[in-house]
Amino acid sequence: MKKTKKNTVLKACVAKAVNLADLVEYSADSIVSKTIIDKSVGTVTLFAFDAGQGLSEHQAPYDALVQIVDGSAMLIIGGKKIKASAGKIVIMPANIPHAVQAKERFKMLLIMIRA
Repeated sequence: MKKTKKNTVLKACVAKAVNLADLVEYSADSIVSKTIIDKSVGTVTLFAFDAGQGLSEHQAPYDALVQIVDGSAMLIIGGKKIKASAGKIVIMPANIPHAVQAKERFKMLLIMIRA
């Protein structure tokens, strides 16, 4: 039997409601991430971006969904700027260049589907 490492964030969320924004804290001049689920078919990762931080343009071979949890962010997808705020979702299609910019502090949930 293969032993798997337990994810403490996932364990903390099982069979109860939790406030998503409370699962990751902001850190000065940083991007903080916490993996909630990591499976062969996809991942769920929560990020906290401090103002002025970002992810440079890159692309992924999988579709992804971003949900803004707190604050607002500028997403650039295929050269198009999209401002999204808390409660909004944005789809990032596979193989399309995208970037993330934090004009202010914000938190986002990234759901990547590998199947």
